[in-house]
Parts: sequence; structure tokens; C-alpha cells
Amino acid sequence: MSERLFVFDTTLRDGEQVPGCQLNTVEKIQVAKQLEALGVDVIEAGFPVSSPGDFNSVIEISKAVTWPTICALTRAVEKDIDVAAEALKFAKHKRIHTGIGTSDPHIKYKFNATREEIIERAVAAVKYARRYVDDVEFYAEDAGRTDNEYLARVIEAVIKAGATVVNIPDTTGYCLPEEYGAKIRYLVEHVDGIDKAIISTHCHNDLGMATANTINGVLNGARQVEVTINGIGERAGNTSLEEIAMIVKCHKDINIETNINTQKIYPTSRMVSSLMNMPVQPNKAIVGRNAFAHSSGIHQDGVLKNVQTYEIINPKDVGIDDNAIVLTARSGRAALKHRLHVLGVEMSQEKLDKVYEDFLKLADKKKDITDDDVLVLAGADRNVNHHIKLEYLQVTSGVGVRSVASLGLNISGEHFEAAATGNGPVDAAIKAVKQIIRRQMTLKEFTIQAISKGSDDVGKVHMQVEYDGQMYYGFGANTDIIAASVEAYIDCINKFRK
Repeated sequence: MSERLFVFDTTLRDGEQVPGCQLNTVEKIQVAKQLEALGVDVIEAGFPVSSPGDFNSVIEISKAVTWPTICALTRAVEKDIDVAAEALKFAKHKRIHTGIGTSDPHIKYKFNATREEIIERAVAAVKYARRYVDDVEFYAEDAGRTDNEYLARVIEAVIKAGATVVNIPDTTGYCLPEEYGAKIRYLVEHVDGIDKAIISTHCHNDLGMATANTINGVLNGARQVEVTINGIGERAGNTSLEEIAMIVKCHKDINIETNINTQKIYPTSRMVSSLMNMPVQPNKAIVGRNAFAHSSGIHQDGVLKNVQTYEIINPKDVGIDDNAIVLTARSGRAALKHRLHVLGVEMSQEKLDKVYEDFLKLADKKKDITDDDVLVLAGADRNVNHHIKLEYLQVTSGVGVRSVASLGLNISGEHFEAAATGNGPVDAAIKAVKQIIRRQMTLKEFTIQAISKGSDDVGKVHMQVEYDGQMYYGFGANTDIIAASVEAYIDCINKFRK
């Protein structure tokens, strides 16, 4: 019989720390419900003491989700733990995730403490958390760079103090796979009472080894993996949930199984990508646009003869249905609602009616509506309450002439117009916006998501604007890439702190 591997998803905590990926509470609940449908065992819903928004999100997610364990992160600080316990009061199954840095750099420079003092603080935090909940997870931050003998002492002490899960993070993504696997094996063999707790992996992808490290940890005794959808997370990201789930599914020989419904992987990936405005790279394993595409003649020939020649995964196993309903201008509300449901999006009839109106306008402009298009439409209402809105845009450009843009903005009900020339149509349009919004702001990043389905596809634009020493992230989507660029720029401005 296969051993059970628990999946701990931290998309809503570690993943949401990525600049520009912040979600509101309604969006977090939407993701949490999708994670529940996916089969995730533990949902790390936030870091409650960090902000009122995080605190409220943990409360609301606790109410919305039924069977997964809801986890709240804390430092090894009593106030953090108090706040986490309060945020978890409505959770059916609750866990407090507390911990402290254990590597010498953390002990010396971050805490200005000794190794013994760190153990004392770790034990005190676990004991304090156990006053509130029976399920306490302890993280040894920067365990990847902590020497094994000392790490074993810390882990043994916190298990005796009541920790039910011990998290061994490779916080900086530094470990080699063999090194990380050996670290887990060392704990299994040298920690007295290790059988009383579950060992968890938490690997970062700074050197591109997060998935390899996680699998090596599992092969050496870890039975919980901490992951995110699409591998999002701070810096280079975290271990990808979909990669671990499909590795375990494909490699039956390792005799390990998860509770993940793999057919919901792709719609979950699309939802998170859309809500967090984080494009999935085309060559991303499992969920990338090219993951099941074959362009080489040799590969095409082999796949046509037998898909097993070049595919080890059936696309339908991860929720990619080749026979999906095609959406066009002649599709009705039922077809749109079905496609949204497949993508993990549920909405009221009133909202569906509004999205359907926008869908028909888009369908008139292009032949086929893609899943990305549908998700953009479903999330478009996030801009409804913006106090600055684009009313119209007209651009003249060409070879050998200077681009000219004229536009109109609605700012809190008042109408403003401006025109400007620029080095290209986008530059001209943004200069026209600046004439109306007279603030010192600098465009730092401008990314157009790849257009793959034809020249009539929706262009997705991501922008980063610096204003008053802060960075703001905006997103725009339109069949007109210039309009999408202006919408993304205005989205940034709408987020400026007043």
C-alpha cells in the first residue's frame, strides 16, 4: 500500500508575497475554494499579524473552506501567536505555523543570539502555540544552511515541546538535491521521537532545484511538501505543486500518493495566473502553453503514431481537454458559464450577465475565445471601482511619422482630455495620460504577454511604475495592445497611496 504524502499549499501566503500579486479577500476565498476542490490538505492562508488584510483573509478563508486544515504563519513571538489563534477561531481544522532561524548567519546577524538561546525560543513558541491548538508546525528557517547536528537538536527539542509537523526549509534555494535529501535522512536517523511528527519540505527555486530538492526530501522520509500553484513565490519562487503531484502520479514505483485531483491542476493554474496577473511561462512543466505541444517533425511523427513516444502524461490527466467547447460570438450564456466552471470560476447571475456582454463584444472582434480571454473577462470587474477610467483612445502612428495619441479619462465623474506626441504609440499615449495626471512617476517595467493564437488575440500588459518611492503594479488586457498598455498604466495610478 502506498504511503500518504500531505500537500501544504502556500500560494496565499508565500506566493502572494510576490510584488504585484496581492489579492483582495474575495479573490483569496475564490483561490482557497479551488485549492479545496483540487484536494490540498493544508492551506496556509496568511501571516495574520502582518496586516489587517491578512488577518481578515485568514478569518474569511476559515469560514469558507470545509475540510482542509487552515494554517496561519507566525514568528516565534507570543503576540504573533495570539493574533494567529484569533484569526483561526472559525477554522474547522486549524494549525499554527511558528518558527525561527537556525543557521549561523541568522543566529548571529538576525537575532544576535546563541544557539542555546534559539533552542529556548523555539521551544517556548511551540509550547505557547500548543495552548491554542493541537496542531503546531515548527519551521527552522534557513535549515538548508544549518549544520545537521545542531538542526537535529532543534527539531528534537520542538517535538518534545509538542510540534506535530517539523518544516525543514531550504530558504535560500542553496542546497543540492543529494545534500537536501541527506539532511532529511539525518533527521530521520538521529532525532529521538521523530516518529511523533511529520517532516515537511519547503524549498525555494533560486538555483532551479526546488522540485528536485523536494522530491529528494520525500524519498528520504519527508511526508509533507510545501508548494505553490505555478511555483510562484518570493524571488525565483517555490516548489511547484503541479510538478510534485505529477511526479508522484507518474512514478508509481516510489509507492507514494497524494490527495490531489490532478484533473483540476490546469484550471487552478489558469485561475491563479489570472487573479495574480502572473503569466505562466510557455515552457513551464505541466501547465505551460507548450507543455503538450510538439513542433519538431520527428516528435510530431512519433506522437501521431503513438502519444507515448513523446508524452508521459495524458493532457486530460491535468485538466486539459482537447474536446473543450469552443466559444464564439454565437455561444450562449450556458456555454460561457460552463467554461468558467471548468476554469474554477463561479459567479452570480448578475455578474455573469455583465461578463457575457463583454464576451460578445470581444467575440465580435476575434474568431476564437481562449481560456485566458475568459479569465480576463471574468476578472475585468476588478476595475469597476477605480476612480480613474479610460473613456476613449485614438492613436496615429506609422513609419517615418511621429506618433500622436489623444485620449479621454473619467476621474471620479469628471471628464478630461489630452493629446501628446511620442516615440511610438504607447509612449505618446502614456505622455497624454501624464498631461492629465500631473505626478512625478517613472515607468520601470513594461511586459507584453506573448500572443499565441493569432493577431486578433487579447494582449496582456504588465507594468511597474515608481511613484513617491513606492513600486506599483498594473495590468491591462485588450485586443488593442496600445489600449491594454494605457489600461495597465492607469491601473498602476489607481493604486497610488493617497
